[in-house]
Amino acid sequence: MASFYLASFCIMVLSFSVTFASGNSVPNKSKETCINDATIVLSFGLYQNSCPEAEPIIYSWVERTVSQDPRMAASLLRLHFHDCFVNGCDASVLLDDTPNFTGEKTAAPNLNSLRGFEVIDSIKADLELACPQTVSCADILAIAARDSVVLSGGWGWEVQMGRKDSLTASRKAANNNIPGPNSNVATLVSNFQNLGFSLQDMVTLSGAHTIGRARCSTFSSRLNGGSNSDMNLDFLQSLQQLCSVSDTNTTLANLDDMTPSTFDNQYYVNLLSGKGLLVSDQVLATGDDNTREIVQTYVDDPSAFFEDFKNSMLKMGSLAPPTGTTGEIRVNCRVVNQFNS
Repeated sequence: MASFYLASFCIMVLSFSVTFASGNSVPNKSKETCINDATIVLSFGLYQNSCPEAEPIIYSWVERTVSQDPRMAASLLRLHFHDCFVNGCDASVLLDDTPNFTGEKTAAPNLNSLRGFEVIDSIKADLELACPQTVSCADILAIAARDSVVLSGGWGWEVQMGRKDSLTASRKAANNNIPGPNSNVATLVSNFQNLGFSLQDMVTLSGAHTIGRARCSTFSSRLNGGSNSDMNLDFLQSLQQLCSVSDTNTTLANLDDMTPSTFDNQYYVNLLSGKGLLVSDQVLATGDDNTREIVQTYVDDPSAFFEDFKNSMLKMGSLAPPTGTTGEIRVNCRVVNQFNS
């Protein structure tokens, strides 16, 4: 599997003064760490003067959409993940294919799987009316991801802003860098370490699977001939019944069968019960003692998960494009400005 070298990034290690549901607050400071002269300049409250309507507009759209389709919260969160894991958080995942350009939407982890593009289009259209060419599509993805967590019952965090939108995308990098549903612990560790994430970051960010759904085809190995020794028998039988009735490419199962629309720590409880839907989920509890210890921590202390998830999301959101690349603020998130009609 191709590596996505950490040397290509400048990661901002950030903290800020904000009070969360726990009542805890942390001091306001920021520290920018640059690697190989790749600089990403992010800040909090960037649009307070240039576009004060930005965050309310984004929140309003996410709230409206999630109220109509609770699954959309997970979809918008996943868009941000799949963007940042490919050449940094630059909205490359939003670019449509053209006759002379192949984007990331047809990469294996994304094809017929990613959704929410129309929501981003609507948000961007309203932002262009309110404050033209001010808020990047990459920042929209980061803010919408945070709002999706909040609207699903999770803790919020202040999003750092100032990302630029890419002028290109990489289908190859999307295929290589985004962890697959059948990944073992070693593969997951490699994928995350290549981006500068720790083992704990990997287990923490996997907790995003506490909301959302997955196609039967993504976990078919768990049902047909794969090793099921670590799988809850009743859970296995329910999935076999669900996935036997129709096309495995369209039938969906909840990633968390207990609280599928609530952002909580139930995902980790499920793993200890043998009810992880994907191979890459269940191995966190059964494939490595170190990852299992972190899983147990989040089962015992939900607040620890919420706090660590916030910190890991800030870290992920600070992944910058490779050295030497340029960016812009797209008028239309689907095309670079040069080709926008």
